Amino acid sequence: MLHSFLDNKILEAGVDEAGRGCYAGPVFAAAVILPKDFFHPLLNDSKQINEKTRDLLRPIIEKESIAFAVGSVCNKGIDKINILQASFKAMHIAIKQLHTKPEQLLIDGNRFKAYGKVKHHCIIKGDGIYASIAAASILAKTYRDEYMQQLHKEFSHYGWDHNKGYGTAEHRRAIEVNGLCRYHRKTFNILPLLQENLFEN
Repeated sequence: MLHSFLDNKILEAGVDEAGRGCYAGPVFAAAVILPKDFFHPLLNDSKQINEKTRDLLRPIIEKESIAFAVGSVCNKGIDKINILQASFKAMHIAIKQLHTKPEQLLIDGNRFKAYGKVKHHCIIKGDGIYASIAAASILAKTYRDEYMQQLHKEFSHYGWDHNKGYGTAEHRRAIEVNGLCRYHRKTFNILPLLQENLFEN
């Protein structure tokens, strides 16, 4: 069962990102402040539940949260400042948009760039420990997936409706045939399958 809070006496926001390891598209982040008594039996780390469950939970989180916000940094921004800094920036954008200001941030992972003077705690695998981080992981994931569905309409041959920009075999084969497009992260070491096999042999 997920923990409802780290500190019951202050207002906490859970923060998580989605799309950090992708070959294409933006990195998204979400910040969510849940009521201390929030509970949903299906809530979990977005990677541990299927798409149908994530889509079911998203409107519940949005309706019942005290505040939520989503931010993103595009692939060009990622190439300019690197994916780690872009992830921090997307988190900051989301936190800044919260209409209720948190007193403490619960960050999924082991690193974070401080947001002003707001106290923060980095929690490894926090999206499977705290409800607010799990909720943020679901919003970041569903918003990003929705965005990649839109990009898929423009570049359908990369299969972004299925792989969401991750480096799957399907995606790398498409890169092998079509090359990179304007939504790919040019600073990532993107190898199509043919090149990868040559290096392995």
